[in-house]
Parts: sequence; structure tokens; C-alpha cells
Amino acid sequence: MNIEKELEDIFDDPLLNLTERETELFDIPADMRRVVEQRNKADYVAQRRLCENFDDYRHLFQQVQQDLKHGRRSLVRLAKTENIAAGHFFVVSGQLVLLESMDDAMWTENVRGINARTRCVYENGTESNILLQTLRKSVMTDGYVVTETQESTERTFFSNDDLAVGDKVTGYIYVLRSLSDAPAVRNQPNLYKIGFSTNAVEERIANAEHEPTYLMAPVEVVATYKVVNMHSQKFEDLVHQVLKAVQFSVTVIDDQGMAHEPKEWFVVPLPVVDSIIARILDGTITAYSYNAEMQCLEKTIVRQASAFDTSGLKVLTLNILKRQFDEIMNGTKKTVSRELKQSALKKLTYVDEADGKRYLRRYDALRLYVGCRKNGESALVQVVDTTCHDGMVEYRIGMIIEHLGLL
Repeated sequence: MNIEKELEDIFDDPLLNLTERETELFDIPADMRRVVEQRNKADYVAQRRLCENFDDYRHLFQQVQQDLKHGRRSLVRLAKTENIAAGHFFVVSGQLVLLESMDDAMWTENVRGINARTRCVYENGTESNILLQTLRKSVMTDGYVVTETQESTERTFFSNDDLAVGDKVTGYIYVLRSLSDAPAVRNQPNLYKIGFSTNAVEERIANAEHEPTYLMAPVEVVATYKVVNMHSQKFEDLVHQVLKAVQFSVTVIDDQGMAHEPKEWFVVPLPVVDSIIARILDGTITAYSYNAEMQCLEKTIVRQASAFDTSGLKVLTLNILKRQFDEIMNGTKKTVSRELKQSALKKLTYVDEADGKRYLRRYDALRLYVGCRKNGESALVQVVDTTCHDGMVEYRIGMIIEHLGLL
């Protein structure tokens, strides 16, 4: 078979001879071409370059890294409606970025916020002048906001003198380091056992080299915490829940030749362990998870749960801008509008089978979410009237039935 001859015959086929009119079908319209050119130009302008005064920022990046590893800062996802400001740190594709400054900003409604040319400094010693909204998109797509420094929660390491009448030591949380010679254990950095005991820790580990839970080897006590007036087993369960993603997997053989897989060993920096335990003590741990890649705590957005029973009500769910939401909450905005476009016809209208005509759907209430995430601030508001003018459906709002903030 002559492959070259067959290919030549295919390309010489008259069916592939396009007319000038047919060729135009593959042309990019002028308006679209301008958009592409503008984007390419913007990307070109914002190329990274060496930051000549990086020494002015080096200590800031080092401090932020330390704050993250010691729990003084954490990571949080960026919501679509949140603004970002100069002076804040972000993580993009695993790298720290400082939004050092912005030039004169302008309000652009189509991107839901301000836009400006920035000066961003990166921890690898480079900088760029990307647009603010480009930075926002990068953070939302593949990054986090680094929270501001907050005072470390006061830790409660109880002594007997601290106990008031009625207080009861319910157990001990301990952190151990293995002294095993097994390569898989000895060569694993930041490996700790976090456990619970109702007795003194020293008594609990006295026979460690003969117990699978201690990897059949002696252990070193790194830290202990007395737990007062708290269900200690629940305390331990919370620690394990937060660190489940970094649970150490190893098989050990006991003195009788039986195989075991201990579950209380985790690969995590010790300062993070201390921060997790502190947040369990002050009750804030439910708002955090452990980010194994960045080796720090990540703050999660938790919205209040709805207590209103909407059974029997027709409720329309809509996403709106933060400033519009705030105007509704303070009573200065009384309507919510939606364009009656093809993709929304089924949600906003219906066709009556009796006469074949299209009518507006009538809803009793609107469930409004700030931004596009369902874990953001929201509200349930009464609909008192629904009208349609010039292709826009307008819902007139009555009372605010429920307002759910963030915990």
C-alpha cells in the first residue's frame, strides 16, 4: 500500500476545494479578533520580571511562611463577590504572592468590582503588573487568600492549681515521637502519634516496644495536654478527623507474629498539631481543615443552617451581588430582576397546556445567595408581586423571612 499516494489522492479530492465564500466561514469576526488581540497584549505586558528590590520583601515572605506553619495565619478560599486589597498575601499555584500596590482603580460592573494594574511580588524574587481581576481569577481558580495574623488562642495546659470546684480532669491528649529503627519510620519527618489516655501518659507508654500501637518501639513524649470538663475521646476524634488526609500508613508485626496497622500516627508539623489542639479547646476547629500541600490550616466558610421550613412554598433560588444583597437587607432595594432569556425560560415561565400560552411562574419566596457558592451568606425573602416588562422579570420583595450569615 502506497500511503503517500493515498494521502495525495485525498487532498486532491474536489470536495476539499473550498470557495471563497466557504473559506470565510473559518474567519474570526473582527470584534472577536480585537478581544483576542487585547488579551494577548495584556498577557504580554504582564510578563514577570526580576524584582530588583526583593530584599525589601524577603523577610515578609519568610514571616508569612512561619505564621502559616505555626497556625497564626491560615488559608481561605476567595468568594466571587469579595474584593482583594493591596498589602494582602495570596497563594497561587502553591506560591506566595504579595499584592504590593495598585494604580488608579476604576469600577467595572461587568467584572463585579474594581479593576486596576497591580504590582505583585512573588516569593521566588520576581514581580508582575497583572490586572487585579486577573489576579482574582488566578486565586479563585488555583489558590487561596492568606488570612491576617490573629493572636494565638490562649492554650489551656491545666495544672491542679487551675482546677476550680467541680472541674474534672477527664483525660490526657499526648503527642509522641517514635524512636524506631525501622527505615520507613526513621526516615519519615514530622511523624507523630496523637492519642488519648485516661491515665498518666508515662504509665501508658511504659511498654511501648511491645505494643503495635506504638510501632513496637520506644517513644518520646513531645507534648501532653490535660483535658478538663470535656469528653476526651471526642477530643481525640476531632484531631483525627482534621488530620485524616495525612494519616501515616504502616504495617507492624507484634511479638506473636501478627500484623497490625496503627491508626493514630500522622505526618504533620508539630506547631500545626499544637494549633489544632488549641482550636479544639476554643471551639473553632470546625471552621478549619488541614491543607497537606501547604502544611497549614485552611479556613472553611461555614454558613448558618436554615431553621425555616419551606415545605409547601414555591421558592426560586437566585445568586446576586454582595452590594445588592446588602441593599435588600437594609431595605433600600425592594426588587430583584432577571432577564427573560432562553436559558431561564423554564425557571421563570411555563406553558399552559390548556391554551398553549406562556405565563410567568409565581413564587412565594426567593432564596438569595451572595455570589455563586452555596456556602456563602444568604437570605429567604417574601415575593409580593411578579411582573414582566421589556424582557425583564421583576420580583417585588416583601418581608425578609430569614437571613443566614457566616459563622
